[in-house]
Amino acid sequence: MILINDKIVHLEIVEEQFLCNLNACKGACCWKGDYGAPVTREEMDILDRIYPVVKPFLTKAGIDVIEKQGTSVWEDKAKEQATPLVSGGACAYMTYDELGIAKCGIEQAHKEGVVDFLKPISCHLYPIRIEKRGVMDALYYDKWDICSAACDKGKEAKLPIYKFVKNALIRKYGEEFYERLEVSRRWDTGYMRDTDLIKFLGIFERKALSVKVMTDRFIFHFKTP
Repeated sequence: MILINDKIVHLEIVEEQFLCNLNACKGACCWKGDYGAPVTREEMDILDRIYPVVKPFLTKAGIDVIEKQGTSVWEDKAKEQATPLVSGGACAYMTYDELGIAKCGIEQAHKEGVVDFLKPISCHLYPIRIEKRGVMDALYYDKWDICSAACDKGKEAKLPIYKFVKNALIRKYGEEFYERLEVSRRWDTGYMRDTDLIKFLGIFERKALSVKVMTDRFIFHFKTP
């Protein structure tokens, strides 16, 4: 694992390759899965605010669900807020283009200059997912069989996951974080076993400020034996 300030980055994110192949998957991640796209507290307010102007870009089915359930819903299984689903399937904000490929209605509105919000950061970051671990964010690669074509295309292009989602990572954490991630890929610095990492994280939660100062200056790598 790679630790950059209060972010834990799983090594697969810099070692595995990925490049969406929409001609193959048709945007299946927009209609498959147990619940909608995770939404942050800030994004909940944004979705409420922009819904009236995004509405014309959505399907009737999506509009009906949103106006019945809200612009986001609480998912007990995931223990987080998410976009609502149409009959337990497609995201309520999903639309289709002329080729039958799933598109995001919010993103379409953004392209038309109607809103300044691109789409939920969880969608923008995919296939990276974020989990809160105490005071830290853990970034991991969410492997899904529907993305097998994207894995193949990524290998052909030799495009690491973190580069595929470069703009999303910068949007979420800033350019300095991305630059450190880029540098960390080339550095062979300190290593820890997972058991030592767990102890370290316990210290971090108790002494967040002192560790924050330390990690402002260094990048640590953590690998399993």
